[in-house]
This record gives sequence, C-alpha cells and structure tokens, in this order.
Amino acid sequence: MHSFAWWPTAVVVAVATYTDLRFGRIPNWLVLPFLVAGMVVSGWLLGWPGLGRSCEGMAMGAAIYGFLFWIGGMGAGDVKLCAAIGAWIGPSQLLIALVVTGLAGGVMVLAWAAWGGFLGELFGGVGDLLFGWKKRGMRLDPALRLDNPARRRMPYAPAIAIGTILSFLGR
Repeated sequence: MHSFAWWPTAVVVAVATYTDLRFGRIPNWLVLPFLVAGMVVSGWLLGWPGLGRSCEGMAMGAAIYGFLFWIGGMGAGDVKLCAAIGAWIGPSQLLIALVVTGLAGGVMVLAWAAWGGFLGELFGGVGDLLFGWKKRGMRLDPALRLDNPARRRMPYAPAIAIGTILSFLGR
C-alpha cells in the first residue's frame, strides 16, 4: 500500500522472528507501538482515507488471525503482529501477505514435522481439526490447543515475515 511502510515493517518482522524463534513469544512492546504508529503515520501522510485503510487492514488481520487463535492454531502474538502489519500495509496488500504467509507456513510445518519424525501425527491432528467437529460439536479438542503443554509448537513469525516481505516485492 505505502512505500514508506517497507522499512519499518521489515524491521519489526525481523525482530518478531528473532523473539519468536529464541523465546517462543512475540512481545507486546514490539507490536503494539508498531500498530499505533502504522495508524498515525497512515493518517498523517494520507489523511482520513489512509487512516481508514489502516483501520481496515488492522481489523482484517485481527479477524483472520483471531479466528485462527480461537481454534487453537495461532498464538496471541501472531494475531497482534498480523493486525499491526495490516495497520501499515492496508487490507489489499495484507490479503496478499496472508496468502503467501499461509504457503510459507505450510511448507515450514511440513519440513518441521518431517525433520522431527511426526508427519503422520501432524496429518492426524489436521484431520481431526478439520473433520472432528461433527463428533465433538463446536467445542475444541483440548489436545489441539496451543495452551496444551504437551503440544508441539512451531514459531509462526518466520512465515509471517516471509509472507509480508514477499508482499512488498510483488507490488
């Protein structure tokens, strides 16, 4: 959306990737000021239309990743990072970033599961997540939730970073 969004976004996704890989968290001190700055800068440089697009991007990122958080597939830091990125790049570029993020994340999780020797377990869990709702209703399986200490966790900030950076290169 905005050429000025390239460098701050690249810095934030790089730091988020580092903290997610190193500590398993994306800190609020990183994403919340980034979100507010995205709205302020968009409004300042582009006026009300820029602020509107910034709010749309933030809402879109929060809604999509919020749903993924609700079903147990994302952490809260991923949701906030995606909302903050949306505030900087707006909804149209965020949609591209999310598609590329999904592709990058899919490749990463398959490689991670194959390397770790639990590819079959991964496919079983995905199958239960997609098709097990008939037997359990709208209740989520506790074994598939991120807050389950026995569950494997893959840092997703690297996929978000790849999708976001490639969305800039594709514009």
